[in-house]
Amino acid sequence: MSKKSGMFYAPKGKPDRVCKDGDFVFAAMHLDHGHIYGMSNGLIEAGAQLKWVYDPHPQRVKAFCEQFPQVKVARSEDEVLSDKSVHMIAGAAVTSERCALGLRVMKAGKDYFTDKAPLTTLEQLEQAKAMVKETGKKYAVYYSERLHVESAVFAGQLIEDGVIGRVLQVIGMGPHRLGTGRPDWFFEREKFGGILCDIGSHQIEQFMYYTGAKDAKVQLSRIANYHNKQHATFEDFGDASLVADNGATGYFRVDWFTPDGLDTWGDGRLFILGTEGTIEMRKYIDVGREPDGDQVYLVTGDKASHIPVKGKVGYPYFGQLILDCLNRTENAMTQEHAFKAAELCVRAQMEAIRIE
Repeated sequence: MSKKSGMFYAPKGKPDRVCKDGDFVFAAMHLDHGHIYGMSNGLIEAGAQLKWVYDPHPQRVKAFCEQFPQVKVARSEDEVLSDKSVHMIAGAAVTSERCALGLRVMKAGKDYFTDKAPLTTLEQLEQAKAMVKETGKKYAVYYSERLHVESAVFAGQLIEDGVIGRVLQVIGMGPHRLGTGRPDWFFEREKFGGILCDIGSHQIEQFMYYTGAKDAKVQLSRIANYHNKQHATFEDFGDASLVADNGATGYFRVDWFTPDGLDTWGDGRLFILGTEGTIEMRKYIDVGREPDGDQVYLVTGDKASHIPVKGKVGYPYFGQLILDCLNRTENAMTQEHAFKAAELCVRAQMEAIRIE
C-alpha cells in the first residue's frame, strides 16, 4: 500500500496470533474506504481467518482479492450475514452509511468492526447504542492513528507506567494529503460527515485515551474550505479545543494540505504534557532526519531520549479485539470509550464556527 495516500494506510506488523486457525472468522464488506486493508491486515496478523469479501463494485472486489487471494467472493451481503461461522464483519462503507451497516450486522448476530468515523449524527449514535444493548454485540472502531501506529501504542505504555505522571494536555496535528482519485462521496459533507467528524475522530479518540477521560466538552471548534471551492460542501481545515472531565485539556488541527514534497501522506505529530515529563510522537516521518516514522521523543526529570520504535512494539489492539469477541470482554477498547469519542466528533462538527 502506498505511503502517499492516507486512504490506503495499511501497515504490516509481525504476526502475533492469539487464536488457532478457524477459531475466529471474519468477513470484509463495503470497501468504500481503503482502510479496510489495514483493518484486515491487523486481524489476520492476530490469527483471524478472512473468509468472505462483498462489495457491489467488482473492481473493488478484484483489488481486494489481489491483496488477500485466500478470500471467497460473496454474491450478496445476505450470503455473508447468514453464514453462522462468521464472528465479525469488518466494513469501510461510506461514512454516513456505516451505522446502518452496523445495525444490520449486529441484528444478524455478529460483532461489527468499522472504519472511523463510525457514524455522522447523534441519531445514528443512539441507534447504535440501542442495538448494542439489544444484541450484546460489539460496535468496534478502527481509530487507526492510535491503534495502528507503534509510536502511539508505545506512548500509551509509557503513560500507563507513570513515566510522565498525570497527563495534563494533548496537542495533535493531523495533516493529510488530498491527492487525486478520491471518490465523489468524499467531498460531500452529508456523506463524509465533515472534517472534524472524519479525520478529527482520530485526534479526539487519542485525547480521551491518553488523558484517561470518560467525558469531555468541546470548548471551541472551527472549520473552513480554504482551497477547494469547486467542492461546495467540502472542508479542508478544522481545529478544536476540548476540556476533559478530569481537567485535562486538548487541542488539535486537521487539514488536507500536505505538500507533495513530503514522502508520506502526512506529518502526523502528537505532543503530550505530563506533570513529570513530556512525550512527542513523529508518527509517519521525522522531517529532515529520518524517513521512517514512529519516532518518540521523551523528556523526564532525569534525561531526554530519542526512541525509534518502528518494528519493536507491534499492534496489540487486534489480538485484544479478537479475544474480546471470543470471551465477551472489553480489553481492546470499551464500548463506552468508542461511542464517547464518536459523540464528541459529531458535537465538534455540529458546533463548529465556519471561517470560510
